Amino acid sequence: MGPEATVDLFAKIVRATPARVDQDHVRVVIDSNPKIPDRTAYLRGCGPDPVPAMVAGIQGLVALGARVILIPCNTAHVYFDRLQEASPVPILHIMREVARALAPGGDPAAGLAAGGPVGLLATELTVQSGLYHEALARVGLEVVVPDPPYQARVTRAIFGPDGIKAGVYAPARRRLLEAGAHLVERGARVLIAGCTELPLVLRPGDFSVPWVDPAEILARAALARVLGTPVEAGRR
Repeated sequence: MGPEATVDLFAKIVRATPARVDQDHVRVVIDSNPKIPDRTAYLRGCGPDPVPAMVAGIQGLVALGARVILIPCNTAHVYFDRLQEASPVPILHIMREVARALAPGGDPAAGLAAGGPVGLLATELTVQSGLYHEALARVGLEVVVPDPPYQARVTRAIFGPDGIKAGVYAPARRRLLEAGAHLVERGARVLIAGCTELPLVLRPGDFSVPWVDPAEILARAALARVLGTPVEAGRR
């Protein structure tokens, strides 16, 4: 998974934890393995299957005591069923957690239930997989995706030589702002930053509608499961 996205998720877990001293925090075991084969390339028939390496990572985490698994990569959830089948502990599904937060009467801490179409900024494969469409349809929400020229902007913002994964933020941010504004014009009343790299360059108030950070929602969901109580957003 992306190293910066992994660091970002860990930071969100720490910030969301209701802790007053170090010992109040939960134990977190991280396997940051950027050598896992490209999740997108395999689905396009031009790369090795990433699942064996991901399963090995899960098994290593479980051996170290992990009770719940988080995957800081939206696209990797295309393989969720295979991964969960191989895992002896639950894996939280990022799309389903976002849907719970956005559902009417869902996560009040998220402050997101706009009651209208949801715009999706994500990799092409995440969009094409329909995973967000499926999860949000279950809670009665419609998904709006970018038209091809704007999806190309999102793709370049993530993977391009002047994109986030290359460590170049300013042009990536500009392209994402353009794509997000396009989704708002198409009727989106809330946006999902559906790639864990996107929150690295986006800021609150960037759009005329709210946008949600799936990694933040995932962090709170994991803490709620481990601590046995809901966790508020924006603690720090």
